[in-house]
Amino acid sequence: SLLWALLQLGQAFPSTSDYLQRGWQRLLEEGEGCAECRPEECPAPRGCLAGTVRDACDCCWECANLEGQICDLDNTNHFYGKCGEHLECRLDAGDLQHGEVPEPQCACLSRLALCGSDGKTYAQICRFLEVARAHPDANLTVAHEGPCESEPQITSPPYDTWNITGQDVIFGCEVFAYPMASIEWRKDGTEMMLPGDDPHISVQFRGGPQKYEVTGWLQIQGVRVTDEGTYRCFARNKVGEVVALASLTVF
Repeated sequence: SLLWALLQLGQAFPSTSDYLQRGWQRLLEEGEGCAECRPEECPAPRGCLAGTVRDACDCCWECANLEGQICDLDNTNHFYGKCGEHLECRLDAGDLQHGEVPEPQCACLSRLALCGSDGKTYAQICRFLEVARAHPDANLTVAHEGPCESEPQITSPPYDTWNITGQDVIFGCEVFAYPMASIEWRKDGTEMMLPGDDPHISVQFRGGPQKYEVTGWLQIQGVRVTDEGTYRCFARNKVGEVVALASLTVF
């Protein structure tokens, strides 16, 4: 049959997603109906990073779908499968381009960041569990809710810029840190923190764009030849300090 051929094709190419292959298998089993449940004959699922769920016949355990994978929105369909622990199947049409068909995907129920016993910050419990299940020998546990305390990370540094005299220039610096970081701008060769008393230089800060992030901008209006040089973004909190630099070349 066509379904059997598709299933064989999925087995022939390792790059085919496992959960899609399981989808074809589910359709084959649906056509045959659910046989008498014999748990002792069920294959043991392995490498299930999102945990396990019961199959369509509510008999055997199988790997659940990960965050971001397509899922079955309700119990009337049994093709893509069910979402794993701390996940739910959602249909979000908000980010669709014109003509695109919305597809339900597994989404994490929590948005709370976690600090792992490995000293790393995880965006939420779903990401943490994926890593913990992928590396069981590491015995990874949750140290506490919220990010791990660490020195700042500059997630989007300023970039080298070339500009013409009289034009405006803006350097940006995006920083993730917990505790939150403060940002300073300085120019090599000067002791003063910018903007100092120079009216054509200004700095701005705001929280975001993500949680535990802060963004700073350095704006130079009407660039002069004397503005040429290297500018540094310093980000610091009680744990440490990092710096990123960018050069300005004026023609």
